[in-house]
Amino acid sequence: MSDDPETVRQIAELALDDRPLLVLDVDDVVLEFIRPLPRYLASQGLELRLETFHLQGNVFDTTTNEPVAAERVSAAIDAFFAVQAEWQEMTEGAAEALASFGGRAEIVLLTAMPHRHRTARRAHLDRLGLPYPLLTTEMPKGPAIAMLRGEKGRAVAFVDDLPRNLLSARQSVPDAALFHLMADNSVRALLPPFDPQGITSVTNWNEAGPRIAEALGV
Repeated sequence: MSDDPETVRQIAELALDDRPLLVLDVDDVVLEFIRPLPRYLASQGLELRLETFHLQGNVFDTTTNEPVAAERVSAAIDAFFAVQAEWQEMTEGAAEALASFGGRAEIVLLTAMPHRHRTARRAHLDRLGLPYPLLTTEMPKGPAIAMLRGEKGRAVAFVDDLPRNLLSARQSVPDAALFHLMADNSVRALLPPFDPQGITSVTNWNEAGPRIAEALGV
């Protein structure tokens, strides 16, 4: 069971399904995040300098040229999610790849973000023509994926841009097909080392779609 009670509540709202399960992260998998974020931060008098794979410590005040405090970075990201529809576009190839499954898999979006932003994200996804169920979580994703799968042992694939989420899924659902996809591959070089066992790296949705379909048997 998920460690996040609100995520458990959201999962309980879904109809029972026995199709193969495809769980997708949203930011930098379905929607672009790291590309529009610098433009948003610039509008707030901030500059993103990605020297490591972290936001904290890499956001600077454009007036003082000093790194800003963690609290201000967190507040800026929270504000970004509130206006995400003005900044975030769909990742290239995502809509076509998901449509290619043609109802043969249950597709669920699982995004790590404060629950209070779920309504705004749901509305944005609907405007983009992505009607798939949306779950938010503020805890590790693996337990939520295990709960989504249910007791029938159906095939599961999970796509995320962050290694920690894939590792959480590997721990909770050891037989899941795991895919590491990043909307902006230029930041891959900044990733800290992680154990890639059982995790397939894909560079775009054109590559990911067929490999996911094969893993799910659809």
